[in-house]
Amino acid sequence: MSEPNVVVIGGGIIGLSTAMALLQRFPRQRLLVIEKEADVARHQTGHNSGVIHSGLYYRPQSLKAQLTVTGARRMIDFCQTHGIPHAVCGKVVVATDVSELPRLEELHARASANGLKGVTSIGPDRLREIEPHAAGIRGLHVPETGIVDFAAVTETYAKIVRQLGGEIRLGTRVLAVRHRAPDWIIETSQGAVRSRCFVNCAGLHADRIARMSGFASSVRIVPFRGDYYRLTPERESLVRALIYPVPDPAFPFLGVHFTRMMRGGVEAGPNAVLSLKREGYRKTDFSARDALDSLAFPGFLRLAARYWRTGLGEMYRAFSKAAFVRALQRLLPELRGEDLVPGGAGVRAQALDVSGALVDDFSIEESGGAIHVLNAPSPAATASLAIGEIIAARAGRSFGL
Repeated sequence: MSEPNVVVIGGGIIGLSTAMALLQRFPRQRLLVIEKEADVARHQTGHNSGVIHSGLYYRPQSLKAQLTVTGARRMIDFCQTHGIPHAVCGKVVVATDVSELPRLEELHARASANGLKGVTSIGPDRLREIEPHAAGIRGLHVPETGIVDFAAVTETYAKIVRQLGGEIRLGTRVLAVRHRAPDWIIETSQGAVRSRCFVNCAGLHADRIARMSGFASSVRIVPFRGDYYRLTPERESLVRALIYPVPDPAFPFLGVHFTRMMRGGVEAGPNAVLSLKREGYRKTDFSARDALDSLAFPGFLRLAARYWRTGLGEMYRAFSKAAFVRALQRLLPELRGEDLVPGGAGVRAQALDVSGALVDDFSIEESGGAIHVLNAPSPAATASLAIGEIIAARAGRSFGL
């Protein structure tokens, strides 16, 4: 390829959905995707729970609500078209205490406002029909929720990008980004790339790429690790599909839950613990730079001052299997410690602003020939087709494609 017109930084599901949408909308453009790993989907995309979210949780009219509802239906169509294994299995959201009932009703109202189909309020008898081993005083049945392997989806996006004439340059780390009007010079481990414009889909490093380019972002990526257990094969029958708690509205995390996986097995988790390394999938992983980035950020200090008790509880649960099991037993009382074996972990790229607020909605910013995706954690994989098209449309207007 000669010098590209457009560069996409990041080979996860958002970077490749964006690249695909750009080439479909602007087929004459020369497009390059830069990815530092040896393959696509190595981080958030390849370490998530594989849930096709319905759009139940998100504030009506928010970008998350609009793009997730649309994106989920588009994702199912995409999987059917390309032969990607998936299942629309539905899920239950379960209230186990009367204090959770107002929040459950709010979720039901959001489901209606966001245009979900078939969401019903259920009692204990109907809950046991859907999930015979789950316990709760009320619940919601959400039939549009599904499961898929998002790494397989991303590999299909990559295949389409190449078929459309795009290049994906793997094992290529971005070292610096400079503006030399009218172009951008992107210094990489494989040499410099010159381009009219670029899209920053760097996930866990999106804020750093933005700062490299001179964009004065007000948010910082703070990584939260989520640990999973897996049910032993002989106890997988405890869960038919997906069982979720009623989430705490103060946080963008959904609480520990049970997920039947497309690749087989049932996962239990995740918790949400501050990670001291942006790509730290083990409890002992540590990076001085990443830790300092989080711990010295004024927004994190303000968040910690407000929620230190919650943070300590999550940390305790990360190191105590008994505490993790107790949290899961609220949903599945028959569960025993010996029913669980250690599973994997993921790291969520959560944007935090200087006030200490966890950025709840997707955040996509534009600045002088660049678009920065600064907050796109879950349910971004579900919404990836819709997010890619939004970015492509903005790029067309902003970059004159």
